[in-house]
Order: sequence, then structure tokens, then C-alpha cells
Amino acid sequence: MAEKFFVRRMRDLICIFVMFMFATLAAEEIELTKASIGDLQAAMDKGALTAEALVNMYLSRIEAYDKKGPKINAVLAISPNAVEIARALDKERKEKGPRSPLHGIPVIVKDVFDTYDMPTTGGYAPLKEVIPAKDAAMVKRLRDAGAIILAKVNQSDWYAQPDIMASSTLGGSTLNPFALDRTPGWSSAGTGAGLAAHFGKVGLGSETGFSIRTPTSDSNLFGLSTTSGLISRAGQMWSYITGERGGPMSHSMYDLAVTLDVVAGFDSADLWTANSLGKIPEQPYVSFLDKNGLKGARVGVLKEAWDFSPVDPQVVEMAKSAIKVFADNGAKVFEPVSLNIDLVNYLQINSSPSRYERIAAIDAYLAQQGPDYPFKNARQLLLGHAGIPTRPNDVEALNNPIDLDRDPGYRATLQGRIALRDMVIALLDRYQLDALIFPHKLAGPLKIGPRTDPERQYVPNQLSPNTGLPALIVPMGFTAKGLPVGLEILGRPWSEPTLIKIASGFEAVTDNRRVPKSTPPLQGEVIRY
Repeated sequence: MAEKFFVRRMRDLICIFVMFMFATLAAEEIELTKASIGDLQAAMDKGALTAEALVNMYLSRIEAYDKKGPKINAVLAISPNAVEIARALDKERKEKGPRSPLHGIPVIVKDVFDTYDMPTTGGYAPLKEVIPAKDAAMVKRLRDAGAIILAKVNQSDWYAQPDIMASSTLGGSTLNPFALDRTPGWSSAGTGAGLAAHFGKVGLGSETGFSIRTPTSDSNLFGLSTTSGLISRAGQMWSYITGERGGPMSHSMYDLAVTLDVVAGFDSADLWTANSLGKIPEQPYVSFLDKNGLKGARVGVLKEAWDFSPVDPQVVEMAKSAIKVFADNGAKVFEPVSLNIDLVNYLQINSSPSRYERIAAIDAYLAQQGPDYPFKNARQLLLGHAGIPTRPNDVEALNNPIDLDRDPGYRATLQGRIALRDMVIALLDRYQLDALIFPHKLAGPLKIGPRTDPERQYVPNQLSPNTGLPALIVPMGFTAKGLPVGLEILGRPWSEPTLIKIASGFEAVTDNRRVPKSTPPLQGEVIRY
């Protein structure tokens, strides 16, 4: 009897062990620096992760790497109530379920977007302690979706002109986590660096000229500059009434798409978004993600995009390899296609309308603020601050106001903008293309230093902002020096679904992302369930 009992006992123990082994093999394991929003939501649904724990993970990374360690210097302010907000969202999840895929997800925000609980400064020292009365439209939509606005991040100074490129009078220079002597792009530099260092899961950038796309390229991220009018600018510092854009920057196309679903759409506080009415797809943007998205895509390689500077021959070869990925995975690649103009010269002659619109845009932003806001107009905000370097163009525009109704130079600039947009659409029509593709830049991130140094001169491709057409940046990989670079995919008006499909197809067949060596995973960032 004892022998039979022993045999049965051993059999039971073996069964338990086998079941344990299968359960272990079937268990999920995710790392914070590699997880998508979908991965984090799955862990939360299984009870293996809470929003509170997630916030604390990101706060630990900010503590370890922003002002200590490599001193990335991306963060200007941290939400004082982030942990309490996360705790309340965890309680809500248990009682009612998540509001959206962003429920409990920490977001970092460029400091041009108003937040009622943190200062909004534009990196401008005179606004150091100024807290707006209410959230910007994009921020409110994120909060309403259950996202946690964790931190406000540094940028190129919105109102002053420091001697050092891509820096601010309040926050100084933000370092690129992939190369600490280089900038993580220009105006949305803090969003780029903060995401690269994994200080949040997704981020908001904004773009007058190249300030979503360049930080995305320089930070090994995905980023979208949407069709002008798709996203509200209410409560956002801006310079370009007829073209300013905000948009998502992220670690993956899934994260980008679910964020776009939250922030896109009509807003009566910014009637420019009336242009989007009837143009937003009936299905969510996330539904257009497609791992086979390159198959059957028709893309043209824009000839003129290779004329910008500076040029690193290695990046040129990387771009050619990235374009080959399209053809190797079923895309119809037309190379080259041409606008048949000198695009660099055209963009220099017909520069952004923002140079005419900036003062009016600043006054419009200030007019939205509450009665306690310290500056009532652009002149008060921009002038008279000791030690703050003013922008010569702003001084000229204040002293010689531009009549936007009748100024002939402004009218000519708007006409040139329309002409360029028509040329791009005609080119897409000529070949029946879904998009144009080209390297966003022909070199990696620039070294931090004086803006006037010859080695820091950068001629950006302003085709997207000057036409209002959507452009999505995907990572192409790294140079031999470890510098990230990105490929640009530019489409027709309101073609974000197509761009998402193509970009997600490229993402699925490439492996071009890394965690910076300067900001590696910390202990406790692996989640198992």
C-alpha cells in the first residue's frame, strides 16, 4: 500500500511540476522599455500592473537619468498629483473598466501645451512659474481618455533666442540620450529625448516648421505631423495660424495610432479644425495598422529631397537601404519622381507664412488666458526682460506691424504655399501614388553648440509644413557612430490612415529601434503575469 501511495504521490507531483512548467512557459513577460501601450494594458487587465506602479517606474527613470546620471535635462516640471491621479484611475478601472487604450498611461508633453496643474512656459524664463487656468485642447482630450500627464518637457525657447542651438532660457540644452554631445532635434527636443530615455510612454510635440519630424528622426522614434486642421491648437503656443500643428510622438506605430484616435477631431475653440469635418475615417486610426502594409503600396522616391544639407554619405546609403525594404516587401516603388523645381531654393524664397503671422498668433494665445495671466499682449511678453535675448524678427514685427489683410509679401507667400501644395498633389496623381518617401534628414543629430557655428547649419526639408500635408517619420536605424536617422512618408491631405498602414508595414519588417546605452532599464522594470 505504501508503495502504491508513493507511486501515486510521485505521479501527482510530476503532474503539478509539468503544469507549473507549462504555466511558466505560457506566462507573459514585458519590459518597460520595450512594451507597447497594448502590452501595458494587457498587464493591467491581468492585475500584474497598476497605473500607480507604472507612474512610479517612470518617475524612477526621471530621477535616475534626467538630473542625475547622464543628465538628459529634458524635464521642466513633474505633475504634483501624478501618483494620486494614477491611484484614482486604478480604482476606476476596477469599478468601471478602462476609458480608452490610454487609461493609466503616462504621457510627456512639450511645454507649449497649457496644463492647469503645471507651468506652461515655452522654455521662456519670464514664464517660469506661470500656470494657465485650463488645459490645452489636446491635453484635455488625453486626460478625458484616462491618460496621465506626467511631465512637461524642454524645447527650443519659444519666445527668446539663446546663443546655443535648440536650447531655452529656462531649461538650457536637452541632451540626446543616444549621443550626449548632440541635440535631440530642435523645438520638440524634450519630447524626443524624454521618450528616447523612456520618461513616458507617449509624447506630444508641435511643429511650426520641422519640430515634430526632426526630433522624431533624431530620437529613434515614430512621429506624425498631421494634415493641417486635423488637431486643435487651442491652448497651445503657436506661431503659424494657417499651419501650426501638434502631434503624437511614440515608440511604436500602435502607440501613435491610439494617441491620434484621442487627440484628432473638430474643436469649436479652434475653427481651423472645421477643415477636418467629413475627412476623419469612420473607423479608428488604430484599425489601419497592418503588418503587411507595404504590400501593394505605391510610393515615389522624391528626387528633390536629396538636395538638403548637411549630407552624411552613410545616411544616404541607409536611406537607399530603407527604400529597398519597400520594394522587397511588395511595394511598387517609383524612383525617382520629381516636382521639377529647385525645392531648396523654392522653400528659401517662399518660406513659412509663420514669419508674418507670429505676432498675431501670440496675441491670440494670450487672449485665451485668464485675468491673472501676467502678460496681456505680445509686446509685454517679448520685450523688456533683462538678460533675455530677444528675437530680432519679433522686434521688427512689433515695431512695424504687418497688415495680414493687405500685406503684399504675405499674400505672395500664401500663394506660393498653395502652388507648392498643388504641385505635390499633382505629382501624387500623376503616378497614382499613396505617398512620397525620402530621408527626412541626410545626417544625424547635430552637436550642441552656438547656433552660428558653420557645423551647426541645417537646411531642413519644409515641404510638409509649407503645404500642410501629413508626414510620418519612421526609424531607419543608426549610423556607425550610433546616431539615429528617420525616413519620411508624406501623403495627400487627410491620408493619415494610409500613412499609418504604410508605416506599420515598414515597422513590422524592420528592427531599427534601440534603448540608449546612457539610459538602460532599471531594476524592477520587468512585468510578469
